[in-house]
Amino acid sequence: MHRRLLLTAAGLLPFAAAAANAPLQAVASFSILADMVRQVGGDRVSVTSVVPPEGDAHGYQIRPADARAVMTARLVVVNGLGLDDWMQRLVRSAEFKGILTVATAGLTPRTLPGSAATDPHAWQDPRNGALYARAIGEGLATADPALAVAYRSAASRFADDILRMDAWITEQFSAIPTNARRIITTHDAFGYFAARFRIEFLSAQGLSTEAEPSAKAIAALVTQIKRERIRAVFIENMTNPRLARMLARESGAIVGGTVYSDALSKPGGPASTYLDMLRHNTTLFVAAMRG
Repeated sequence: MHRRLLLTAAGLLPFAAAAANAPLQAVASFSILADMVRQVGGDRVSVTSVVPPEGDAHGYQIRPADARAVMTARLVVVNGLGLDDWMQRLVRSAEFKGILTVATAGLTPRTLPGSAATDPHAWQDPRNGALYARAIGEGLATADPALAVAYRSAASRFADDILRMDAWITEQFSAIPTNARRIITTHDAFGYFAARFRIEFLSAQGLSTEAEPSAKAIAALVTQIKRERIRAVFIENMTNPRLARMLARESGAIVGGTVYSDALSKPGGPASTYLDMLRHNTTLFVAAMRG
């Protein structure tokens, strides 16, 4: 009997070792956060993005598979600021027992001029992106204390990479006169980017893609595009391109290409990581401003 128990225990040792070496399971609410978790966690972490690349996090409809992913996760990362409140509900309904990290905790959010509405798109300012990286590093360190030093070091390196991107973007816009820094997009997702790099962004929709612009708002925007001779209208990857194309057609502007605001591109696309997204958008914006 004793020998049989010893043999059974010995047989379980490889499985115990495999479990100990298994990557930490993490869930992020949408693709930009998921990439940040991957950049910080590396091979030590397996990340599930609830909203996939090219998907819209505004008003996402939860699926049963999402609840299963959260139930088995040790870390869940959300944006906060009202963008992914549905994720908070998912965490509660799945009775999540791990570490919940709110990436925007401690940030100073912006509001729309003349409005009390909070803008949740804080990652569009790379300086905030660096804070996201450090918050995620702390979340991973709490969820997996044995590797806390490694996670914090990786977060610091990633934050440095983001700040180097911030410096590169500043340099790209430095040759563009301030009065030429005007961009048209379909919804108001670039407010933090605009404030950081002194650009005026105009949109027909508000902060959420769920809002439908009125005919009056569209007409006023077309008039402004013509009056100020704004050269390009940009399509956002996770929105219907119909609105951007209509604005371009009615105003005489060109469609300047597809930019990425709330979601990354699929792997192999032009914006499959957070840093690639910042570089891709900046390149298109600068080209449009230069005409």
